[in-house]
Amino acid sequence: MIALGLGAAALAIWLVLVFGRGGFWLARERDGDVIAAPRTWPEVVAIVPARDEAEVIARSIASLAAQEYPGRFRIVLVDDGSSDGTAALARRAGGERLAVLTAAPLAAGWTGKLAAVAQGVATAGSPDYLWLTDADIAHAPDTLRSLVARAEHGRLVLVSLMARLRCASLAERALVPAFVFFFQMLYPFARVNRRGGAAAAAGGCMLVRPDALERAGGIAAIRDALIDDCALGALMKRQGPIWLGLTRRSLSIRRYDRWGSLADMIARSAYAQLRYSPLLLAGTMLGMALVYAAPPALALFGYGPARWLGLAAWALMALSFQPTLRFYRRSPLWGVALPAIAAFYAGCTMLSAWRHWQGRGGMWKGRAQAAAGR
Repeated sequence: MIALGLGAAALAIWLVLVFGRGGFWLARERDGDVIAAPRTWPEVVAIVPARDEAEVIARSIASLAAQEYPGRFRIVLVDDGSSDGTAALARRAGGERLAVLTAAPLAAGWTGKLAAVAQGVATAGSPDYLWLTDADIAHAPDTLRSLVARAEHGRLVLVSLMARLRCASLAERALVPAFVFFFQMLYPFARVNRRGGAAAAAGGCMLVRPDALERAGGIAAIRDALIDDCALGALMKRQGPIWLGLTRRSLSIRRYDRWGSLADMIARSAYAQLRYSPLLLAGTMLGMALVYAAPPALALFGYGPARWLGLAAWALMALSFQPTLRFYRRSPLWGVALPAIAAFYAGCTMLSAWRHWQGRGGMWKGRAQAAAGR
């Protein structure tokens, strides 16, 4: 009887996710459509925070310097205490478009990235748009044109693209598409792009109206946010319409060749997503067990109707993963493995909580950025 109830609950949850969650799994919100160019191209300044990014910074800055943008465009790199020659590499790659700013010492209550971004914004002058992008993102030459055309056409205060994450090593192939799938499940892009409702953004590529950002309180309004992109998305949506979509134009070039490096990436902010709440953590673990572990367990070891309910839920799970797998050009068989992948993410969430309790939450480049005792 318990097995039957678990199977029915798991199947009901997947039916709601597939048919009542904004079609998140279809991965239809993309930047491939053609948008008419504006009459005049507004001025844009790109802000790039960087800390010890020698491995990726030259390619990232070179992709910005190579933008085929008809309007005025400048790049500001904010070097946040790098010790590996990041600034020098950036200068060689950026040419005349690039200015390098040395970040001030980190003030209390700020994360390192947001402090660097705020300093870059303060020195940008008065452009029509700010392009907030990361040091590990390489952009196609038409990326800025596409961003600005969309923003001008829709009178948007924020346009954000989820960069295509690197998916080369076995660990990346196993875990990266699921990261995007889970993100879309939490923040269905179609709902983000409607007025009201969900709000989110993807930090690797965000075009922002500076006047709207200033009205919202500036970067200081989210200065301690670990999940800074979604915090900015929520902040900006209160000022006007925003748009978030998948893209092939922007590519994450940071390597996650080892399972441990991906675990660190997930654990950096997973507990922050749960607002540092032990109660929410316990509920999340129970929920993931029901949604992801129960269906294959029932399908493999259950009997009668419980087994069929488990099979149906597992099938829905695997099928809903297919559009994201196709976007990343991965085998459809990874859909069957989604329960095991989800178990890895659950373990990373527990690791995130454990590190927070040890005072090492939000660890990045030698900084523990999650405030203790939250």
